[in-house]
Amino acid sequence: MSNKRNKIWIAWMLVAPVLILRGFTTIYPIFTTFKNSFFDMSLLRGGEAKFIGTQNFIQMFTDEKLATSIEFTAIFTIASMILHVVLGVGLALMLNIKFRGRKFLRTIVLIPWAMPMVVAGLAARWAFNDTYGLINDLVRRILPDFHYDWLINELSARVAVISVDLWKDVPFFAILVLAALQFIPSDLYEAAKIDGAGIIKSFFSITLPGIKNTVLTLCIFFTMWRLTSFDVVYSMTSGGPGDSTTLLSYRIMTEAFTNLNLGYASSLAVVLFATMVVLTLIDVKYIKKINK
Repeated sequence: MSNKRNKIWIAWMLVAPVLILRGFTTIYPIFTTFKNSFFDMSLLRGGEAKFIGTQNFIQMFTDEKLATSIEFTAIFTIASMILHVVLGVGLALMLNIKFRGRKFLRTIVLIPWAMPMVVAGLAARWAFNDTYGLINDLVRRILPDFHYDWLINELSARVAVISVDLWKDVPFFAILVLAALQFIPSDLYEAAKIDGAGIIKSFFSITLPGIKNTVLTLCIFFTMWRLTSFDVVYSMTSGGPGDSTTLLSYRIMTEAFTNLNLGYASSLAVVLFATMVVLTLIDVKYIKKINK
């Protein structure tokens, strides 16, 4: 019995440093943010933090800029996830086909993902420039008088932000789906071919069930990453034109470090965190349900 207790103590001693570090880097900031959300902590006004209860949360209902950022966050997350699945699975299927140069293509396809998002955003800002940008230059080769400022118009700016996000992360999504495709036995496709099943039927009866869990798991992680993404907006549009491309995470950052309103920024962060937790629980429950 004492030997078993010693093993338990040794195990706790080994994991204790990690748990303590995790507590300081995750649990403590979450607790502090939750506490700060009930205080008026505007550094511009100075003075001590003042407890105001749920006033920061009530303020959200009259914040028009917040409504715009929530709207674009929803559009960005939903559109990005749908297109990640469609384009990612399509690219994975293409990379799974045997052809000359496949290994080389599998390697270079990850270059966009390896690039920091800030760098990708700055490059995209140059590419979409109305005067010397690559996009307008290519269009002018066909339409010499074409002139359009992509990042000034609200709709095109939103499309540009989503496009850059897809360009960067779809390859990573595809490579992970490709890894799942490797575990599907080729015998299943041969048997389906003998039975007269075509490409479409084989996809829905063999391929899709084989990659289903991987795709759903990726959807959870990519949804969380989309909700907390702000670097593409920071480097590409700075939330403009107006506030049309302001994500909720970017709004939190500007509220805290530009407006110096830490209390209200904390309340926004609490709402975002709660949303992520709820969505994760729903996704996990859905995955368990379809796997029964």
